[in-house]
Formats: sequence, structure tokens, C-alpha cells
Amino acid sequence: MTEKFEDQGGLATSDPNRLVRWISSRVMTRLFTIKQVNKRRAAAERARRKKKRPHTIEYFHQVDDAYSHLAAQLLVKMADRYDVELTCHLVNQSFGKNVAEPEMLARLSRYDAHQIAPDYGLEFAEHNEALDPEQIKKAQGILAAASGVKRVSAVEPVSRALWSGDASELDRLAAELGCASEAEVDAALALGNARRNALKHYSGAMFYYGGEWFWGVDRLHHLEQRLAELGLDRNDSAPWLAPRQEPNWGGVRSDGSLTLEIYASLRSPYSAVIFDRAVQLAKDSGVTLNLRPVLPMVMRGVPATPMKGMYIFMDAAREARALGVDYGNFSDPIGEPARKCYSLYPWAVTQGKGTELISSFLRHAFALGVDTLADRGLQKVVEAAGLDWQVAKGHLGEAGWESLLEENRVVMYSAGCWGVPSFRLLDGSGVPIVSLWGQDRLWVIAREIRKQLQGPV
Repeated sequence: MTEKFEDQGGLATSDPNRLVRWISSRVMTRLFTIKQVNKRRAAAERARRKKKRPHTIEYFHQVDDAYSHLAAQLLVKMADRYDVELTCHLVNQSFGKNVAEPEMLARLSRYDAHQIAPDYGLEFAEHNEALDPEQIKKAQGILAAASGVKRVSAVEPVSRALWSGDASELDRLAAELGCASEAEVDAALALGNARRNALKHYSGAMFYYGGEWFWGVDRLHHLEQRLAELGLDRNDSAPWLAPRQEPNWGGVRSDGSLTLEIYASLRSPYSAVIFDRAVQLAKDSGVTLNLRPVLPMVMRGVPATPMKGMYIFMDAAREARALGVDYGNFSDPIGEPARKCYSLYPWAVTQGKGTELISSFLRHAFALGVDTLADRGLQKVVEAAGLDWQVAKGHLGEAGWESLLEENRVVMYSAGCWGVPSFRLLDGSGVPIVSLWGQDRLWVIAREIRKQLQGPV
């Protein structure tokens, strides 16, 4: 193992004992079944009725967050369309263990928002540089001075002026709407941060309704569907304000000159949800697939809080249901199970089964609930991948995989991504066309494949 690999945090702290592993696996399996989700939703609705409260959506706006700027463009439309009370809290970017790479996140969010905005009918100009800190303060001051429906109405114009660099428009809005003092802004942010923390989240651009979180425009369709099921949609014949984006590569096959790189890990819920679909996209479109596995973040020293873990597992289960992906019977493969499988990966590649091994492991760990710590569980993974277990046993624990995974991580970081799944689409010369993080972005990869093969549509 190289020194650089060790600097990522090592592996020793990510091995729960068998009892802890089993308990956490059973809890995560039970919590996010559709039955349990529906029970929590029903309980939230009963509590609301009992207290005679209106349907209320709480939105958490971070003015210097690109995803918040996209969400801001839909706030008034949400309030107009749905029979709800919409409130807006001001928040800061979180730091510490809930946000592993805040600077990388800020850069990626600007690039990502520019990529996805047009498909949602929204605006986000290319924005390579961070916002002016003084303009951020002014935008926060304007929004802090407003409250209730006035703040909801003010979010979009203030955000638009800020992100377009229109200082004179911000001045005009400050004169029209007022601008809070620095102390008042700090108080408003502290209040919003505290409310977000009390509800157990850490990001900007978040919507909260009835005990459930929805992140930005990417998850708004889940919230819209829930509101519609409650009879709160005033225009139920119209499309969602932020409909789910589906991969569409156009049906024209590549000659293999395009390459899709998939960065995935063996303990990533989002990788488990999207991995097979990403592989199938490459196969269907004729794009060359280059699988580049990396270590799970916890195993490379990136901290994760229970708050963050709970949200990720909840959200991944919700996404899997929406995609019709088998998911949810979970047996945690962190630590030794993942190391065992990774040690088999180089050999599996020589057998032409590297992708099949990763796919099989994710399916057994996240959908079938197989204990991959036990050899009999790993045997099921190996054989389902079309490999010989008796031969595989001779390769368990072989060295070499660590440097391979570390090399993949370095390339992933150089592309501006740090988590998985991440994707890079390369042209015939190996030049990146687009590099994005998240299972949400497979549709963007498909769109870019279509553009390369057909031209802009």
C-alpha cells in the first residue's frame, strides 16, 4: 500500500464487529421499506390534522449555493400551484463531517447547475468563479429583512441578481425591500441553521414536508407526487414543475470511440441503485465502458455522520422505488467484505468479469441481504458473476488492488468529483466531455452521448 493511499485514512477504523454490522443492517433494512415510509407519512398527516395545522413546506435557502438558485426559480410556482404554506429559512453552508469537500462541492455545484438547468426550463449561466462575498452579504441582508410570503417572493429576484452579478439590481432590491443589519443577518442564519439541524439535515436547497426531506429540483418530483396524493395539487392535469429526468441516448449507436467511465464503490447505496443501468446505457449506446472502482469514502478516511447516513439510505431507497430497482434488503459490506471483493477484482478483470463481479456484489449486499463477510456469502457473489469460486479462493487477499483503487480515486478527484457514483464521458481522444457526480446524472451522460452522435437537439 502506498503512502498516499494510507494518507486517505486507511482501513482499520471501518470494521464494525459482526453484531454491530448485523444490527445496523437490520435497522437500515426495516426503516426504509415502503410500508414503513407510508406509516411515517400517515402518522405525520394524523399529527397535522390533530393540531389543525396547514400543510407546510419548509425550504432552506443558501444564497451562495448553485442548487439553491435553481430551486429559487420554482418557489413562487410551488406556492401558487399547491395548496400549502411555503416558508423560507436562510442557512449557511455546512462544514465539518457532513460536508467532506466544501470547496470542491461549491465548484461542482456551479458546473452541475449549468449542465442541468435548461432541461428543467431554468437558468444558470456558466459560472466558473465563486460569488463576490460582499454581494452575498447584501443578498442575505435583503432576504433577512423580509419574512413570510414576502421572503418567498423575494428569493428568486434576489438570487437572480446575485448570480448574474447585477450589483445595481441588488441595490435596487435593497432599497425596495430593505436590508437587514449584519447582526440581524447573523441571527436569521443562526435561526435557519438551528431549524435545519433540529430537523436533521445539513444542506442548502432542501425542502422539508411531513417528516421527509427533498433535495432541490432533483427531488422535487417526489414532493410534488406526495402533495398530489394528498389532493393538494391545484392543477393536477399539468406536468410536474420539476419532472423526473430520464436517460435518452437517442438510439444511434456509437462506434466505441466514446468512453464512459464509471466510478463506483462497494458500499455506496447510490452505486447500488444506478450501477446496472449505467452499464446497460454503455452497452445499448455502443459506448466503451471503463469501470474504475474506488474505496468507499468511510474506508478512505472521509467522515460520515449518522444524520448524513440516514438521509442517504432513505433517499437511495426512494430513488430505487422510483426506478423499479430491486433494493433495500441490506447487509453492510463495509470493511473486510469490501476488501475481500476488491482483492478479487483484478483477477475477475482478467476473466472478462470485472463489471459482473461489482454488479453481483452490490446486488447481494443491497438487494438480497447476503452476508458478504462470510465466505459462503462471497461465494454466492462470485458464482452469480459467472466466476469459479474454487479458483477465486486462491486470489482472495492478493495485493495490487489498493494501488489500482487509489489511482482511480486520484483521477476522480482531478475531474472535480470525490464521491460515487461519478461518471466521465470521454471523446475518441480521451478528452473529457462531461464529468459529474451522482446517480442523478446518468440522464446528463445519456444526453451528451446523444449530442455527440446526433448533434444538438
